[in-house]
Amino acid sequence: MLQPPLRILHLYVSPGHNFFGHHGKPVGSHPTLEVPEIRCLPGQGIEGDRFFDFKDNYKGQITFFAQEVYEHLCAELAVRDKTPAVFRRNVVCAGLDLNTLKGQDFELQGVAFRGCEECKPCYWMDQAFGPGAERALKGWGGLRAQILTSGVLRSEGR
Repeated sequence: MLQPPLRILHLYVSPGHNFFGHHGKPVGSHPTLEVPEIRCLPGQGIEGDRFFDFKDNYKGQITFFAQEVYEHLCAELAVRDKTPAVFRRNVVCAGLDLNTLKGQDFELQGVAFRGCEECKPCYWMDQAFGPGAERALKGWGGLRAQILTSGVLRSEGR
């Protein structure tokens, strides 16, 4: 099993959906909470997150986003007042191109995952982060993954 050189910088959960299922409706108001650790359960997702027990074989039980992409986007769009939380991904990490994990089984802090597909950016990104975010994130929106083994991920901070 691949053990990528990833560092976990931020961990997020949200109790409800702000964008998912809101097409044609206002943005939701559920907070994105930064937490020091998350409990991952295979086939279910992250305890306390909006996608926990969403549906069988769901490809987005956990989502990853690269700190390097966040920093590049901040510079490209001249955004200085947003944190990575606005992207509503669960794990913000550094150290590897997440696209290389699509179709791969990998392990992080003793928890096994299967990289499924890109977290495709949508038009909400322009509202959440800034105009041009959806376009700039194409191909770099993060990684959707399934959880294969139980365990706890902990933030290493910066």
